[in-house]
This record gives sequence, C-alpha cells and structure tokens, in this order.
Amino acid sequence: MEALVKLVPLTQELLIYLAMDVAIALVLLMIMKWLTGAFRKFSVTEELGVKDNFAFGISIAGGMLSLCIVLSSVVGRHIGMGYKEAAIGMVTFGIVGIILVKFGRFAHDKLVLNKVDTHAMIAERSVSVALVDAASLVASAIVLRNIMVWVDGSDMNAIIAIVTGFTVVLTMLLVMTRILEFRYARDNQNDSFQGALEKGQLALAIEHTGNLLGTAMIVSAAKNLLIYNPSGYVSNITGWLIVSVGLAIALHILVLASKKIILFGMNFRQEVDQQHNVGVAALGFTLSIGNAMIINGVLGG
Repeated sequence: MEALVKLVPLTQELLIYLAMDVAIALVLLMIMKWLTGAFRKFSVTEELGVKDNFAFGISIAGGMLSLCIVLSSVVGRHIGMGYKEAAIGMVTFGIVGIILVKFGRFAHDKLVLNKVDTHAMIAERSVSVALVDAASLVASAIVLRNIMVWVDGSDMNAIIAIVTGFTVVLTMLLVMTRILEFRYARDNQNDSFQGALEKGQLALAIEHTGNLLGTAMIVSAAKNLLIYNPSGYVSNITGWLIVSVGLAIALHILVLASKKIILFGMNFRQEVDQQHNVGVAALGFTLSIGNAMIINGVLGG
C-alpha cells in the first residue's frame, strides 16, 4: 500500500488544531444562521421548509458560503502557537470576518442597491435580487479572504489593514456598479438598472453576478503585487486602491473584447437588457469569472 500512496504524516498535534478550528468554524456558522434570522425577522426553517422560498435559500447560501470562504483563510493560521492562542485567534478573526461580511451586505443594500428593498424582494421570492445579494456577499468574502491571507500576524496592525483594505475595495465595487447603471440607462432610454432587477430581470442579474464575482477575484490578485507593511497604513490603502482600479479596468476591457470576438455580429447588450437572453448573460458571467481566473493565474494567485 505504501508503494501506491505516499501520504504526508499527520501529527496528533495537527489533528487537534484541525478539530478545534473546525468546531469553532461550525459554531460561527450557526451564529451566522441565527443572525440572518434575527436581522430579517424570518424563521430560516419556515422560509425554506414550509414556504419553499427559493430566493431566501439562495441568499442564505450566499451568506454561508461567504463565511466559509473567510474562515478558510483563518483555519490553520495559528498552528504551533498553542491551543489557547490558536482558539483566541480563530474566534477573533472569525468574528471580524462575520462583522465585515455583514458590513459588506449592509453597504451593498444601502449604498450599492440603494433603490431596492432587498429583504422585501427576497421575501417576495425575487430570484434575481437574491442572486445579486448572494453574489455581493461572496464577492466581499473573496476579497476579505485574500486580504487576510496578505497580512502577516494577528495583531492590531493586521486587523487595521484588513478593515481599511476591505473598505477601499467595497468603495471600488460601489463605483463599478454606478458605472454599470450609467451604461444601462444610456443604452435603454434612461431606464433604471436597479428597477430592472426589482422587476425580476434574471438575465441582467446573472450577468451582474458575474461582474461582481469576477471583479472580486481580479481585485484579490492585488495581494500578489503589493508588499504588506504593518505600520504603513496609508501605503496599504493607496496600494489596494490603485492596483484594484487598474486590475478592474483591465478585466472590463478584456471581457468586453472577449464578448465582441465570441459574439461577433450579435448585439449582446440588447440581448441581455431588452430580450432577457439568459444564455448570453450566462456567457457574460463565465467570461467575467474565467478571465479573472486567467489573470489571477498569471499573477500567481
């Protein structure tokens, strides 16, 4: 058997750290579930099991996945530091992750999609709004995870770098959405991008979901280009801002060029915006994420 499979030896100490981190992660996931029900004043079990609210399920799934993504950057971070220190570090960074993910959702609801009552629309089973809501959470978590991986240590400097870097990137996502809204209004007789989502425009929601996730992935590649400076608060912020904007613009240009080549002869904007072509939107979704993955691979992400 040893000739067929060569396994890395797992020490008892490593298994204890693993069990402890997994247990804490499960507790944090339960807290996330409880907070979701508390803030929305809905019973998660009733919405999913009794009312069969698919939109609510999509939103909940996005929240759970976002927390798992964040926790993946924390698990194993404190191995070798002692069980007590590792537990404290896991709990601290886990709570910081929950708070920032919740802040990201709040910012998306109140600032990005400020004209849409996200909670009400999800309660009314709006799958399009639920998709964008889940994507915003996952996108925030992707960025947050990579910033957590980027910083060194678990001190206050690391937490400050995580919070400020995350805030800068959220601001950039807001600006990106406003630019998309301007483009949509220009091409659709001044119609409202948020209004279209509220009306259930599924194709637009799918395409925008790809934009959010692709942007988050490409922005996360900044960690491979920036050097973390524990006391360089200003340089950390400006570094993430400048590199993030540059990478986001590069992705947008690459995706647009890809659409023009692959969908040559087709008015893909009309197909998505006016004819609600889910197939074309799905292709746009794939190109956004796929191109972001390629650039991440080139940059060593």
